[in-house]
Amino acid sequence: MALFGLGGSKSTVALDVGSGLIKLVEMDHSKGDPVLSRVAITPVLADAIVEGEIMDPGVVSDAIRGLLRTAGIKTKKVVVAVGGRDVIIKKIQVDRMKESDAMEVVRWEAQQHVPFDIEGVELDFQILDPNGEGLQMDVLLVAAKRDLVEDKMGLLAQAGLEAGTIDVDSFALHNAFELNYPQAMDGVVALLNVGHEVTNVNILDRGIPLLNRDLSVGTRMFREDLQRERGLSVEDADQLLQGYEMTPDLQPSVQNRGDEIAVGLERAGAFLQTASRAGAAIQHVFCCGGGARIPGLTDVISQRVNVPVQVASPLQRLETKAGVFDTLNADEVGPLLMLATGLALRKN
Repeated sequence: MALFGLGGSKSTVALDVGSGLIKLVEMDHSKGDPVLSRVAITPVLADAIVEGEIMDPGVVSDAIRGLLRTAGIKTKKVVVAVGGRDVIIKKIQVDRMKESDAMEVVRWEAQQHVPFDIEGVELDFQILDPNGEGLQMDVLLVAAKRDLVEDKMGLLAQAGLEAGTIDVDSFALHNAFELNYPQAMDGVVALLNVGHEVTNVNILDRGIPLLNRDLSVGTRMFREDLQRERGLSVEDADQLLQGYEMTPDLQPSVQNRGDEIAVGLERAGAFLQTASRAGAAIQHVFCCGGGARIPGLTDVISQRVNVPVQVASPLQRLETKAGVFDTLNADEVGPLLMLATGLALRKN
């Protein structure tokens, strides 16, 4: 499982398989700096994916094949991500040694930190201070349940594809974030990925991913609030959520769900302060994903956590090939593409 490794191909195709939408991004690496060369998005039938679990692989694989046809993609090798409860990311300290000697030590340490049967997981690690001189070194440990990885590979196989790289979603988000917001690599910042069913909370300290949490709040809950409490149809609810201004119908749901997200963020930040650097409070929050542009959501979160919150887009500094967004509104879809862009930044 190549969580950190890079290969050498000239272009990378990435798939972000979400509960509501599947996003495809192709990145051209032939000229040195990455260039976004293709984007395509397709909806997933309701309940085909629930809380990240693929309930109907046939429906999802058909959607993937259709998306590839629409985008004119012929490659069979793609980059995908795994994440959620079955992926553990933890910074640990071990005695300083060469990377080639570290796997056995890291594997032993993983048994102390990973709440899964160690025989049933894929492990990887990265030394965070390879040039340090202390007796100990900081290591970022990653453990993913093997079933999770095999399920993702099985889905790709059903769609006629194979995984060039299987990344971790929080690392992919970090890659896109670092490229587009280099100023945020100083201090402690949080990146919220507000998806269809889940909001991922990722906290970075000086650019190093330290903590990730999943909150059971997503755009689906906002829509269901509007249907239940305001009697709106699915179409009318989505129109409000994708609109440009707060309305009286929208305000109660945004306030309540925004508070839920903010509380989850506060708890994650408090845990980080207790577990790592004392006094290292979150200084800035960035929002991406399909829910990032819900009118008023960033304001609600900012008021609750009392730090600046802004919508983040992977298109902030990334070069884009002419014509990529001829049929899409870049400002509207940009926040949706953070994960897929981060995946595509890896060379297969």
